[in-house]
Amino acid sequence: MTLTVDTLVNIAMTNPINLELATRLPALGLDQCLLTAGCLFQAVWNHRSQWPVDRGVKDYDVFYFDPDLSWEAEDDVIRRARHLFQDLNANIEIRNQARVHLWYPEKFGSAYPPLQSARDGVDRYLIAGTCIALDVQTGDVHAPYGLDDIDQGVLRINPKNPLPDLFMHKARSYQSRWPWLTIAHSLHRHRP
Repeated sequence: MTLTVDTLVNIAMTNPINLELATRLPALGLDQCLLTAGCLFQAVWNHRSQWPVDRGVKDYDVFYFDPDLSWEAEDDVIRRARHLFQDLNANIEIRNQARVHLWYPEKFGSAYPPLQSARDGVDRYLIAGTCIALDVQTGDVHAPYGLDDIDQGVLRINPKNPLPDLFMHKARSYQSRWPWLTIAHSLHRHRP
């Protein structure tokens, strides 16, 4: 079976935390609000492995984009989100993608370009197929590299963020949890 956008969303929404986030996040009124990362693609891998869809999801990533680069503005959003989701037993990481370049070099030791949208943040994940996000306002799925790699369990370096050492570390981490995943040593694949 080929993974479609509808199938991805249906599988991901069987995780009650994802469903609550997608339902409640619009109340925060954030521009470009995206539910993203492991809470989406790991649900597919867990489903394929016949495990609970939320198995191993350590946090739920939410990206948004606000041109106000102040820490105070982002902190206000984080506090409002904490209040909105206080009844959920989940680690929710909500970040303004317009600010990432301000703190990334100090935290991770390398430069990070200013982003122009929340999707730009998703597009910089180390593994191409994991560049997936759900727009909670529209229900649209952003997957610039398509869904084939997630469907087929292929871990391929992201050509927009080619950091081989970090890629291998993350790929091996995923492979240790889902041993059937394969690491591709080529950037080339068929287009979605």
